[in-house]
Amino acid sequence: MTGTHSAAPGPELVTDPDTAAAVQTALGTEHAAVWCYGLVAAFLPAVLDQRASTDAAAHRARRDATAALLTDAGLRPVTAEPAYRSPAPVTDQTSAVALALVAESDAAAAWRSVLERCDDPGLRRAALDGLSDAAIRAAYWSDRAGTRPVVSPFPGWP
Repeated sequence: MTGTHSAAPGPELVTDPDTAAAVQTALGTEHAAVWCYGLVAAFLPAVLDQRASTDAAAHRARRDATAALLTDAGLRPVTAEPAYRSPAPVTDQTSAVALALVAESDAAAAWRSVLERCDDPGLRRAALDGLSDAAIRAAYWSDRAGTRPVVSPFPGWP
């Protein structure tokens, strides 16, 4: 590989205030997604347990990696909120699936925002991975919700 940047994002990549703010927002969204999956798991049937667990683990891993990136840059990562409010009450499988879809849509939007605010190849790759992974998970939950089209033509856009 040529150039001055490695393939992995380094701490120097989040020193730009706009980039740092976008990464912090993405981290906050990952915290919220972890919380969402904790809630939805209580309302999903056993057949969806593994998928919800896998998705929650993916958000935990991305949350931890993002927090480490910010810490390495000398920034204090945002912490999880003491509580979150879902956009609608979660009372059954249908509302649980809807919340999982919201979590993934929000994550896609946050990572798209990071992608728009950075030039470094390593950080762009990390943001693209976050956007792509959330879009794939959103398509799964969208299908379970019966939403059509299942795949957004522009993931991360409202």
